[in-house]
Amino acid sequence: MTKPVVRKLRCAVYTRKSSEEGLKQEFNSLHAQREACEAYIASQRSEGWVLVRDQYDDGGISGGTLERPGLQQLMVDIEDGLVDVVVVYKIDRLSRSLADFAKLVEVFDRNDVTFVSVTQSFNTTTSMGRLTLNILLSFAQFEREVTAERIRDKIAASRRKGIWMGGVPPFGYRVENRKLLIDDERADHARWLFSRFIEVGSGTVLAKEAAEQGILNRSGRPIDKKAIYRMLNNRTYLGEAPFKGESYPGEHEAIIDQKTWNQVHSILQESPRKRAARTRADTPALLKGLLFGPDGAAFSPTHTRKGRKLYRYYVSQTVLKHGAGACPIGRVPAGEIEAAVIDHLRVVFRQPEIVAGTWKATQDHGDQISEADALEALRQLDPLWDELFPAEQTRIMALLVERVDIGTEGLNVRLRVDGLSGLALEVLAGGIEAAA
Repeated sequence: MTKPVVRKLRCAVYTRKSSEEGLKQEFNSLHAQREACEAYIASQRSEGWVLVRDQYDDGGISGGTLERPGLQQLMVDIEDGLVDVVVVYKIDRLSRSLADFAKLVEVFDRNDVTFVSVTQSFNTTTSMGRLTLNILLSFAQFEREVTAERIRDKIAASRRKGIWMGGVPPFGYRVENRKLLIDDERADHARWLFSRFIEVGSGTVLAKEAAEQGILNRSGRPIDKKAIYRMLNNRTYLGEAPFKGESYPGEHEAIIDQKTWNQVHSILQESPRKRAARTRADTPALLKGLLFGPDGAAFSPTHTRKGRKLYRYYVSQTVLKHGAGACPIGRVPAGEIEAAVIDHLRVVFRQPEIVAGTWKATQDHGDQISEADALEALRQLDPLWDELFPAEQTRIMALLVERVDIGTEGLNVRLRVDGLSGLALEVLAGGIEAAA
């Protein structure tokens, strides 16, 4: 009697280990899993089982994701019809997620592939095998979720004790032996940022000043406004360990004191608009050192307050020295005279002869810029002006204007042509930015 022909079943062994610990050993967990699976396949040789040569291993990768190189290659070979049986040591080696495993079983069924666990013997082609599989997977997923909860609880308990639990250390600190230590140079920069914010009250201004000071983040780039505000709100600098809205005494040393923190946050409690207005009022007057009266005496900025309202003026030095009546124009409202000078500049920016003079001045200085570029630069400055921070407006005013003479018949604004050319080049280079 002839023996029935046994169909060969190509068996692929899949192994996985969550951590990288021990993977460099000569005989590790992946080898142990493979050895047990190969022995099981050998025991089924009479059923036509044969081991495929390809190895599908994932070391140091969690079972909570399907994005694993070894598993992905196994799925490709299954779709290509190269595998008939998938053999694992335990089902959680393939997946710890019930939803993910359902996706894998769908691929197995579509390609008539059987799934076998060496230590949990069952066959997914039977209804009882599927039931057993779902029960085991439910426990595997439960174990994974319990493990995650234990890790979260451990992190929370450690933070309550002030222990550093990893991640990128705040600017001004470094990590040694899993502890936060002060980085002296950057800590000095952090202290300066906190104290300077108390003075200027603006993240935009502070970011610009920090860049001018050469203060860089760990990537070697200037610290931007967002990073500054994150720093100002990070209680780690107080020597505390923040965690999920709560803060606990930390093991590390504080960089700033409580008084500085309180001053910073009393400013942060104000709306950005109010802080910008306050900073704008504290900014040096736009025409300081540029405005002169009919007698040639300089005008100095001053201000008074009535209630919450601020009134700014420019007052003649002659009046200050000799009293009212010593000069035909003794005092002018700052807002009106500054607006008149700005309007004059806006007209100048649109005059072709001024543009031509600007372009010629840049040529004299050896700068390569066309007349069209000069015109475009001055046109860009016109709409940008109102968006500039007051300190930037003051700088540009000093760059453009040599002198403003005020008389009974009006204003005379004397421009710096070399300043116009330098400003045109600066605008084209993108060196002027609006305040945010």
